[in-house]
Amino acid sequence: MSKRILFATLVALFAPLAAGEPAAYPSKTIRIIASQSPGGGIDTLCRIVAPKLSEALGQTVIVDNRPGANGSVAAEITAKAPPDGATLMLGAVGNLGVNALFFKNLGYDPQRDLAPITSAVSSGNVLVVHPSVPAQSVKGLIALARKRPNELAYGTSGTGGSGFLAGALFRQMTKARFLHVPYKGGGPAMVDLVAGQTQVGFASPPSAAAFIKQGKLRALAVTPARRLRLFPQLPTIAEAGVPGYETHSWYGFVAPAKTPRPLLSRLHQEIVRILHAPDVIKTVHARGLEVWTMTPDEFGTYIRSEVDKWTRVVGAKDEG
Repeated sequence: MSKRILFATLVALFAPLAAGEPAAYPSKTIRIIASQSPGGGIDTLCRIVAPKLSEALGQTVIVDNRPGANGSVAAEITAKAPPDGATLMLGAVGNLGVNALFFKNLGYDPQRDLAPITSAVSSGNVLVVHPSVPAQSVKGLIALARKRPNELAYGTSGTGGSGFLAGALFRQMTKARFLHVPYKGGGPAMVDLVAGQTQVGFASPPSAAAFIKQGKLRALAVTPARRLRLFPQLPTIAEAGVPGYETHSWYGFVAPAKTPRPLLSRLHQEIVRILHAPDVIKTVHARGLEVWTMTPDEFGTYIRSEVDKWTRVVGAKDEG
């Protein structure tokens, strides 16, 4: 073999390693850790993405459900996994940002130990009340809560979740006193709301839609800056009398912090392509969600902005 051929062969073999990407990536099964139980929104999206990512990468991709502590169990497992591109997590604002405000000794630092890949989808919550509540509008609900401080209870999936944060901002901006009742998941919270054990909810659109249609809940408004595709007739809370109010829920993909940049770039490229496929967009829309993607750097910046925002809200020591 000539020196020229030998040199070309060596370059071909070692160029991927020099760039920081294993030559055979992916060389083993990839797992997407879902920070929710089976059946939840995070789990559902993981199971939409997994088979398509498997096809794109030519490797088995499995979903590994690790619920608990508002997603912190899944995040800690991800943070401590080998940074080889074989472990991803689909998380949310809780385990990717604000849990540190509510839980001591998380076992991981979301800013230090997790590497953003891309945001995935976003939605919002819908403000609903039990039919026994006489308020017919957002302004009516605020007036009622001010008249009857801490008598109206709103149940959520837990401290730090999107419903809790939506309620915290609502209390702060309206000075209306509601009683927060945390549950171990959105399912139990919805059961008690429909039963009238609690009176108010900041619910996910898919979980509330059937009950609204059946008249078991009354919808007043939605929490994002824009109206939701699933409830186009409902005003935003800002439109309904609380100017400047805006919250939305979102999911995003991350990996262990030291995952090589080339692997993060490859995963970002494939996941974003999958999320923007027409069939995926159709499925996501049917669940009241919107595809919402960013570059890794943009997503990291956005997560930090969310932490700053909610630190100000929950640190305000409002009346609730």
